[in-house]
Amino acid sequence: MAGICSYGGYVPRYRMNRGLVVGAMAWINPIIMMYAAGEKAVANFDEDPITMGMAAGVDALTGKDLSSVEGVYFASTTMPYIERQNAAIIALAMNLNENIRSADYGGSLKAGTTALLSAIEGVESKRINNIVVTAAETRQGRPGSPQEIIFGDAAAAFLVGDTDVIAELKGSYSVTYDFPDHIRGANTKYDRQWEDRWCRDLGYVDFIMESINGLLDKYSMKLEDFSKVIYACSNAGGRKKTSGKLGVTPEQDQPNLQDQIGEAGAAQPLVMLAQALETAEPGDKLLVVGYGSGCDALYFEVTENIKNYKPAKGISGCLANKAALDNYTKFLVWRDSLEGEIGLRGEVTDYSALSALWRKRKQIMGMWGTKCTACNSPQYPPQRICANPECRAIDQTEPYRFADKTGTIASFTNDMLAATLDPPAIYARVEFDGGGRNMLDITDCSPEEVAQGTKLTMTFRRKYHDKQRDIIGYCWKGVPVKEVA
Repeated sequence: MAGICSYGGYVPRYRMNRGLVVGAMAWINPIIMMYAAGEKAVANFDEDPITMGMAAGVDALTGKDLSSVEGVYFASTTMPYIERQNAAIIALAMNLNENIRSADYGGSLKAGTTALLSAIEGVESKRINNIVVTAAETRQGRPGSPQEIIFGDAAAAFLVGDTDVIAELKGSYSVTYDFPDHIRGANTKYDRQWEDRWCRDLGYVDFIMESINGLLDKYSMKLEDFSKVIYACSNAGGRKKTSGKLGVTPEQDQPNLQDQIGEAGAAQPLVMLAQALETAEPGDKLLVVGYGSGCDALYFEVTENIKNYKPAKGISGCLANKAALDNYTKFLVWRDSLEGEIGLRGEVTDYSALSALWRKRKQIMGMWGTKCTACNSPQYPPQRICANPECRAIDQTEPYRFADKTGTIASFTNDMLAATLDPPAIYARVEFDGGGRNMLDITDCSPEEVAQGTKLTMTFRRKYHDKQRDIIGYCWKGVPVKEVA
């Protein structure tokens, strides 16, 4: 059988109360007061779909044999690169083999379900196995628009294969329409949505119902056969109307997390599926619909293997780890909707020497160092001469990865003068568990959360954005380990 073997998720730590947007912008567009309830997940200034998709992928691959992965499919409508494969960056950061297949899926909000369906059908063909499917979004609405309030940032990932399958794909049904409800050109920053009622009645309601009814007819099933019905629809009226016409019961209706995350675009149905799998039981049938330029409807059946699987974090684990972003203007600066002054140091142009990045790709993107074979001392970055003063062996090393190691802060600095969109810049000398040390930027925390002895995990983040050449530099940073009740 082919289907989902494991799953993972990622929701950024920061959540912004929608009331902050309403309080700041309702004067220009009072209609946004209708969407004031709840909060939205907000990617940090050093996060984007690549870093979030990679984090969800790591969660899905926890405890799995990385050498067995044969493909990475990445879905998003907000990919950082148009011409530089985003999935290849994710594969490198995840420490996957280089002799794998990779692909980017975009252009539609159903890109996530399309990528998942493509991966499973590839496994069914017996030509490829063990594919990571990850989806992430950071969609933007114009300041003061309903989209700005509704959209949220999140990611989900699945390992697709034919061994230890926890949810088998039993069937699918797709429809495709060039339906321009949401439009964003290659050079456009903000989502543009057509008239709300038209999008709701002709888009969400009609297309979702057509795809679900098509799947039910194709497999001679009834809606009551499914334990969960999972579909992304941030329009409350459209969701209520669709569920009512289909006869979706409250027990079947998988929450869309609108009040906790927001509408995560191509990642939304996969985020909802990942959370549904957290409580699924053997024999449960799950109906998943991805909406956008038509619909994909996927029919899964949960297997006995679900009893033996538990995600490292999952969506629920990420939701529990949160901190308030209580400043709307900071959000605008992070999204480059408002220009912020970061001082003269910020005027220095960051530049990527792409040839040097290629030569040192595993060191920079994978956080690979070396380990001395004479005395077993790890060191980062890689060196020819052992850092152990009692050894000093030359050219006696083997590759050693630090990205999956934890560390401890030996000393640190809170720097208010450094150029950063989230002052103060925090950086520390980190002692890695198992040996090795280096200076790292620290992220996803306040100065009060950093001290000597603070435990850290590693996270893949943006280092800078060279806007002149539109090149993003990535690196590894430290994140304080937080106890989540």
